[in-house]
Amino acid sequence: MRIYTKYGDKGFTRLYGGDRVSKTHIRVEAYGTMDELCSQVGYLVSEMKEYKELDDIREECEEIQQHLFDCGSDLATPRELRPYKQKESDITFLEEKMDAYMHIPEKIDRFIIPGGHRIASLCHVARTMTRRLERKMVAVIEADEMVNEVGLIYINRLSDYFFVIARLVNHRLEVKDTVYKRSAKIFRERKEGE
Repeated sequence: MRIYTKYGDKGFTRLYGGDRVSKTHIRVEAYGTMDELCSQVGYLVSEMKEYKELDDIREECEEIQQHLFDCGSDLATPRELRPYKQKESDITFLEEKMDAYMHIPEKIDRFIIPGGHRIASLCHVARTMTRRLERKMVAVIEADEMVNEVGLIYINRLSDYFFVIARLVNHRLEVKDTVYKRSAKIFRERKEGE
C-alpha cells in the first residue's frame, strides 16, 4: 500500500462516509488542529522521558494522545454516521487528575505567564493549541454541523489540565512559575506599601 493516494492533489479530501470536501473545510481545519496538538503532546512526552519524577504525567499524556485521536475521528464524522468514540470517562479522567494535582504547587493569586522549566513551557504551548482546537470545534457547531458534545467538553477540560500540569512540572522540578508583574494584586500591594 502506498502512503500517497494523489486524491488530495486538487485540494480535496474525504470525510468519514465519503463526503468530498475542500482541505479548508471547517471539519478538516478542526481535525487538522487536533493532529497538530497531538504532535505537540508527543513532543512533550518525548521531553519528559528524561525525568523520572514526571513518569506519571508522561503516561497520562500518552493516554491523552489516544483521546485526541478519538476526538479527531469524531470530528471527521459528519451527521453522526457512526457511534462517537470519545466518552464521558475521558472527561472524568482529566477532572480526577486535576483535582489530585491542583493543591500541590503553591497557591497563586496572580496570572501566570507561560514559562519556567522548558517542559512546563511545552505544556503551555499545548494549552494554547488546545484552546485553538476548541475554537475550531465551536466553528463547526456554529456552521450547524454535528459534533460530539463530549469531545468539546473534553477539549475545554484539556486546556485546564495542561495549565495544571505546567505548574506541577515547575513545582516538581523546582522552578518558579513566571508571574505576570502587572497583576492587580501586585499593584494593590505596592500602593498599600507606599
